[in-house]
Amino acid sequence: MAGKGLCQENKPGAGFCFDVNTFTGKVIKHTEKFRLPIPEISTGIDLNLQWKTWGRKEWHQRRRYPIIGLGFAYTNYGIDSVYGRCFSIYPNIEIPLIAGDRLRWTIRIGDGAGFVTRKYSRQQPVNTLNNAISSTMNDYASFMTDLRYSINDHIQLQTGLNFSHISNASYHQPNLGINLAGAHIGFKYFPVTANPIRVHRELPHLSNRWLGQVRAGIAFTQGNAALGPTYPVYLFTALASKRWISKNKAFIGVDYSYHRQIYSFLRNNEFVPPGTERAHSYKVAALAGNEFMLGRLGVILQVGYYLKQAYQTQGKIYQKLGGAYYLSHRDKGFFKESYLCAFLKTHLSVAELAEFGAGFSF
Repeated sequence: MAGKGLCQENKPGAGFCFDVNTFTGKVIKHTEKFRLPIPEISTGIDLNLQWKTWGRKEWHQRRRYPIIGLGFAYTNYGIDSVYGRCFSIYPNIEIPLIAGDRLRWTIRIGDGAGFVTRKYSRQQPVNTLNNAISSTMNDYASFMTDLRYSINDHIQLQTGLNFSHISNASYHQPNLGINLAGAHIGFKYFPVTANPIRVHRELPHLSNRWLGQVRAGIAFTQGNAALGPTYPVYLFTALASKRWISKNKAFIGVDYSYHRQIYSFLRNNEFVPPGTERAHSYKVAALAGNEFMLGRLGVILQVGYYLKQAYQTQGKIYQKLGGAYYLSHRDKGFFKESYLCAFLKTHLSVAELAEFGAGFSF
C-alpha cells in the first residue's frame, strides 16, 4: 500500500494537459419535422483543459483514475444564415476502457451550455427555417471515443468518433434540437507529465445496501405554438436503489409528472369531456437505471416506460441523463443522503424537458 508521502512526490501541475481536437461531421435529420437544409459538412474545434487524477480521493482509485476536464467547443454547422454557430462550455469526464503501455481506448462524456448565434425568429433577422433551435442559450451534450497513442511523457496523438446535441429542452418552441455526428483528430500536451505517481491504498468495502429514495423537481415548457407562453411541469420520483461494487447504485422506481401545458391545451380546445382535463394531463412511468458515484457527484442514466400516458404523447419509452450533488452522504442514520439534481429528459434524440430538483434517501 502506498502511503500519503507519495502524493508529495508529484510536481505541481502533474497530470494536467491541453487536449485539442479538430472535428468534422454531418447534421443528422432525426425526425420528419426537422426541415432545415442539411449542410454538406460541419466543422469545429474542441479545447479541453484536463486533469489526470492520481488518487488524492478514494473515488479516483475506484474509477481507475479517470481524467476530468472543462471543455470549450466551437461549431460551424455549415449554413451560417440558418444554423449560426455554437460556442459551448461543458465539464466532462474521460474514462479508460482499455489501457496499454502506449495505446489506449477511452470514452468521454460531457454536458454544459451552448450559445448559438442564430435561432428561430419572426423578426429581423428573420429565420423561420430554423425550427430546431429557438433560444440563444441551450444545453450542450458531447460524447467522444478515442484511440490514443503515447509518443512520450508529454505528447499523445488521438483520433476517434464524436456526437454532440444542442437544444433548450422545450423551454422555448420550436425545439427539435441539432444532432451532429462525426470524427475528430487531435493531441494531448502534458506540460509536466502524463504519468503522475498514483496513490494505491486499501479501500474500505462499502456494503451493497438498499435505499429508499424520493425526489421532487420542476421544469418549464412551452406549448406547441412558437414563442408561446411557458408552463410548469411538476415531477415526483420514488425509487429503490442498491449499491454495487462500492461505486455504483442500480435503481428501479416510478416517475410521475403533471404537465400544466397539456391541461391548458385541453381546456382551450375541448378535446376531452369537460372536467377530465387533469386526468389527461399527467404521466406515470416505471423506470430503471444506474448512478455512477464520483465522490459527492453522481452521474445518472435512466430509462422509463410509460404506464399511463397524457393526452399528448411522444412515445412509450423515454430517457433521462443527469447528475446529483450530495449535500450529505453517510451510511448510518435514517436520512442517509440529501442531494440537488438536474436531468435532461429525452425521447431518443428529441428533448422533452430539463428538470431541476432535490431529493433524499433513507
